[in-house]
Amino acid sequence: MDKVLLERAHQLLDRMEQLLPPIPAVTDWEKAIAHRWCHNGKQGYLQAVTRTSQIRLSDLLCIDQQKQQLDQNTRQFVNGLPANNALLWGPRGTGKSSLIKAILNEYSDQGLRLIEVEKRHLEELPDMAEQLYNRPERFIIFCDDLSFETDDASYKSLKVVLDGSINRTPDNILIYASSNRRHLLPEYNQDNTDARLIDTEIHYGEAVEEKISLSERFGLWLAFHPFNQDAYLRIVDHWLQQLNVIIDNRESMQKDALRWALLHGSRSGRSAWQFARDFAGKQQLNKLND
Repeated sequence: MDKVLLERAHQLLDRMEQLLPPIPAVTDWEKAIAHRWCHNGKQGYLQAVTRTSQIRLSDLLCIDQQKQQLDQNTRQFVNGLPANNALLWGPRGTGKSSLIKAILNEYSDQGLRLIEVEKRHLEELPDMAEQLYNRPERFIIFCDDLSFETDDASYKSLKVVLDGSINRTPDNILIYASSNRRHLLPEYNQDNTDARLIDTEIHYGEAVEEKISLSERFGLWLAFHPFNQDAYLRIVDHWLQQLNVIIDNRESMQKDALRWALLHGSRSGRSAWQFARDFAGKQQLNKLND
């Protein structure tokens, strides 16, 4: 009887073990230059990104000023000098996230590392920072497409890390965030009216000021703007060259590229890259069929 109970107990433990989340791997900063903050049940952990983007600073055209400023800030950071958290804001597809990835590739051999964090996990930034104290590497905490709704209080956790709380933010950590919104929080016409009693909010102007103050906690603001036609076509040319495309009729190609941008609603670096891939793929398929 005891043997049967023991066997059943072992079977039950085996089933329970299958339901438990796997033990996170040990973080190896030498093998992986980028990690992603993930969740193992209720516990956060760092997951290595084994295949990172290979984009380079030389691939990013028509954003020279933004490149120069973020590159300067990052060089200060990797050399142990004072540097600022950075907010990159502007329309989609203008190179914000790509610039941060290119910066990582530029300075990874000097000890720069990147940790990507989703907005819903921002409240765990202090826990993450605890794991990075006394590390020799320099870490960029990357928040992509960052924005908050009016009733979302999680932005307060970000403010704590940007400003520091009773626990000082480690000197080897910076936050680089990209957003379509300049102030990260939605703004309404009524925000521009004079302070007045709204529901129970007496000092309404102070509430509006708190919205704006979040983005002001980033020391470096970089604004990105839509590309004009010439810039867009220049980026298309660059990616076609990278894909080893031979252009037989440049005028026809450019008309196709502009039509692509019109159909996709933007003349952006992203749409230029997508057009180049489509154009290159069609050309190579035609050669295979010849």
